[in-house]
Amino acid sequence: HSDWQTIVSDIKKFGSAGKKTAVVSTINGDANVPFYKELGNQGIKATDIPVVAFSVGEEELAGIDTKPLVGHLAAWNYFESIDTPENKAFIKQWQAFTKNPKRVTNDPMEAHYIGFNMWVKAVEKAKSIDPDKVIDALPGIEQANLTGGVSKMLPNHHITKPVFIGEIKEDGQFDVVWKTAGLVPGDAWSKELDGSKDLIGDWVDKKCGNFNVKTNKCGGA
Repeated sequence: HSDWQTIVSDIKKFGSAGKKTAVVSTINGDANVPFYKELGNQGIKATDIPVVAFSVGEEELAGIDTKPLVGHLAAWNYFESIDTPENKAFIKQWQAFTKNPKRVTNDPMEAHYIGFNMWVKAVEKAKSIDPDKVIDALPGIEQANLTGGVSKMLPNHHITKPVFIGEIKEDGQFDVVWKTAGLVPGDAWSKELDGSKDLIGDWVDKKCGNFNVKTNKCGGA
């Protein structure tokens, strides 16, 4: 999509009707840049119409003026601003590698950091790099994340992670304003949807990614 001027105008018009308005944004990747620029251009402030994003982070904000965007929200499992020794060391290594002291980190980078280290541990456990053997070895593998906890690979091939909500600051970083009490187990299927509420992913006992607990049948690989 490219016509963000019209989209943001529609948001502004809807918000001007007097109803309390917020935006839940699922815009991905680089498309966030023109969207957020347009929010700033049209003067949509977080105090009037807050935007909470599921896919905008430090990397996307690095190339735009974030002063008009202060207070808008993002939900992630990681923010660069989180103050832990592990995160500080990671940021330092990344900036040294890129030879750029201003280069930012973001949530997908932490996800890769966790995933790669889990893969290494699974290879060591399986004593093989054969994909099927490594996959079988993954459930139960633990890896310290960058936010101060230890993530674990579950039988459904999802991992445990904390959840944070951050507010955009003037410098393009995020101020964490809410977080879960602990790590949240990733769920392969939504319990809120009729089509999936009876499904589980279990690659350890059931050897199935979409096992129906009511029919006791696997819907496929």
